[in-house]
Amino acid sequence: MSAAEVEVTTTEVQTPSTPRLNLNEPKWDQSTYVGRAKHFFTVTNPLNLLLSSKDLDEAKRIVTTYKQGHSVPGVDVEALWRAKYRYDSAFHPDTGEKMFLIGRMSAQVPMNMTITGCMMTFYKTTPAVLFWQWINQSFNAIVNYTNRSGDSPIPLSQLGLSYVLATSGAIGTAMGLNSLVKKRAPPLLGRLVPFAAVAAANCINIPMMRMREIRLGIPVFDEDGNRIGDSRKAAKVAIAQVVLSRVMMAAPGMVLPTFFMNRLDKGTFLKRFPWTNAPIQVGLVGLALVFATPMCCALFPQKSSLAVRSVESDLQEEMKKRGLKGDRVYFNKGL
Repeated sequence: MSAAEVEVTTTEVQTPSTPRLNLNEPKWDQSTYVGRAKHFFTVTNPLNLLLSSKDLDEAKRIVTTYKQGHSVPGVDVEALWRAKYRYDSAFHPDTGEKMFLIGRMSAQVPMNMTITGCMMTFYKTTPAVLFWQWINQSFNAIVNYTNRSGDSPIPLSQLGLSYVLATSGAIGTAMGLNSLVKKRAPPLLGRLVPFAAVAAANCINIPMMRMREIRLGIPVFDEDGNRIGDSRKAAKVAIAQVVLSRVMMAAPGMVLPTFFMNRLDKGTFLKRFPWTNAPIQVGLVGLALVFATPMCCALFPQKSSLAVRSVESDLQEEMKKRGLKGDRVYFNKGL
C-alpha cells in the first residue's frame, strides 16, 4: 500500500493496526515519470549533506527496527519515510556502511555545479582544461567506487582503467575541439566544448565500468519476479539508458548557461567585474542541476524492461520450459 493511501495526522504513531510500509521500495509509484521524479528529487536533495552523524544514525535505527517487524513508538508514517530517505542518502544499500560524503547522491548537485562551472569558466587554456577535466573524472571515479555493488564489486583494476580512459577521452576531446573552434568557429561554440568532453567521457566511462555486465549479462526476471537468467542484451540496453540519462543530465547546466554568458561577454559587465565570471557560471549550473539531476535520473524506470522476443534465444527457451508467462522481462538498469 502506498503512503498516499494511508491517512495519518502529524501526531499519529505506529501501532499494530497501522498498515506496514515497504521501506525497501520508493514512496512513489515508479511506473510513472512523475513518481520517479519525486523519488529522485528526494534522493538527490543536497540538504541531506547537512545531516549530522547523530541524525543519520537515528534514521538507521528507525529503518532497521521497522524492517525487523517491530513498531517504532512516536514515529508516524511521514517520519518513517523521512528516515528511510535519510538512511538511503548516506548508507550503502548492500553493505550498510556509511558512504564517503562526496560520493553520495545528495552531493551530486553541489559537487557537479562547482566542477562544471569551473570547467566552463576556464576552458580556454591547456593547463585549465587538463586540470578541470582531471578533477571531473576523479570525482566520477569516487562516485562510482562509493556506489559500487556490494554483491559484485568493481575490481580496482577496472576502476583504474575506466578512470584513465575516461580522463584521456575527455581531455582529448576538449583539446581537439578547442583547437578546432579557435580557428574556424564563433566563441559560442568554444563554450560548448566542455559539454562535448563530458559527453564523450560518459560514453567511455560507463560502458568500461560495466564491462563485466556486457560480457556476462545482468539478471532478468519475469513479471512475477522469477529469475530467468542473465542477459547480455538487457545489459546493453541498461547501459545505453544510463549513458543517455547522464548526458541529458549534464546538458541543461552546460548548454543553457553558455548563451547567457555569451551575451554577458559582449557587454561591459564582465569587463568591469571579471571576478564574477566563475561565481555566475557556478550559480547558473547549480540552478540547472537542481532540476536536471533528478528529472534525468527519472527518464527510465529503475526496473526497466525488454520484450521477450528481444532477449537471447536460450532465455526464451528457458521461459517456455518453466512455463513462465508474459511478453516482457525486467531488470535493474543501474544509475
